[in-house]
Amino acid sequence: MLNFELYNPVNYVFGKGQIEKLSSLVPKNTKVLLAYGGGSIFKNGVYDQVKQALAGFELVEFGGIEPNPRFETLMKAVHLIREQNIEFIVAIGGGSVIDGVKFISGAVRYQGDEIEILKKKVLFTDLTQVIPFGTVLTLPATGSEMNSGAVVTIGATQEKLVLGGSALFPKFSIVDPTVITSLPKRQLQNGVVDAFTHVLEQYLTYTHDALLQDRIAESILQTLVEIGPRVVEQPTDYKLASNFVWCATMALNGLIQKGVPSDWATHMIGHELTALYEIDHARTLAIIGPNLYRVMFETKKDKLAQYGERVWNVTGNSIEEKAHKAIEKTVDFYHTMGMKTKLSDNATAYENTADFIVKRFEERGWKALGERQNITPEKVREIVEMSY
Repeated sequence: MLNFELYNPVNYVFGKGQIEKLSSLVPKNTKVLLAYGGGSIFKNGVYDQVKQALAGFELVEFGGIEPNPRFETLMKAVHLIREQNIEFIVAIGGGSVIDGVKFISGAVRYQGDEIEILKKKVLFTDLTQVIPFGTVLTLPATGSEMNSGAVVTIGATQEKLVLGGSALFPKFSIVDPTVITSLPKRQLQNGVVDAFTHVLEQYLTYTHDALLQDRIAESILQTLVEIGPRVVEQPTDYKLASNFVWCATMALNGLIQKGVPSDWATHMIGHELTALYEIDHARTLAIIGPNLYRVMFETKKDKLAQYGERVWNVTGNSIEEKAHKAIEKTVDFYHTMGMKTKLSDNATAYENTADFIVKRFEERGWKALGERQNITPEKVREIVEMSY
């Protein structure tokens, strides 16, 4: 097992009716920014619950944070906080809103051009240099409610880039599984596949001796396979909803990544498809992931075979046979979850996509990706072209 440090200070508040605890979680006598996206929180009652819970606090509102939050939009909130001396932020939404608030939190006191936060992957580690924030989760998928990472899109250059650091953990996250009942089926499908792929990025690498980490990862995958298709059709079933929400958090709260290698190349390539074509994040992962496993088969086949045996109960006469079956089982699951796993099913005029992505990676100085740093630009090209 690799050396690691595990730090996660988030006060995770889970269950029905927990939004009413906001008044005790937000620091008293502070000016608060409520940050949210579109209109869903007004339709499902979450906005009213938040307002009621924070009655008596001085509130300022900032709406319109997009799916795949834009740097340009978030900077408006940064200026608002500076102008009004706002001291705390409550993010109401899914991963995009929470990611956006993480950027806002770090950017308010950043000394320099704020776009550097994304271009240079700035890590925020000083709590005195960020605006504290909490979250009210409305869409489970990204695990952003219990981690310190974020992804933000620069609209002007069509780039989707990351930021993070130990100072960007939420102070608290309220997670009420009943909020998923109002979500469209497509968003529920995305949430399941997003969480599933988060686990695969930390699991489908190479065999190692971190036995417990593998078992925890496999249990999340098995649970998502069991409940994923059903929760999409029955979001009012609290057993399904609560297990789905907890899986999404556990998939990316840092626990299963400790002591093991991790990949994340599927995400890095998928981010480019979202930035270029506005394809839902989870759907880019379903497009890229299986083909990455095919192209990198020789270095991943042992773990693929283990995954196939333990998660999908596949059998075969060789590691290779079981590994190939595992990939096909994954694709079948994505199809069951409503994913279209070809770029041509999700975008038009995509023929030069591989060249564009490879050039962009080279311009950023990304010489290789993956757990072995062996996914070279040419491998990226092959993966993307196979995904057409």
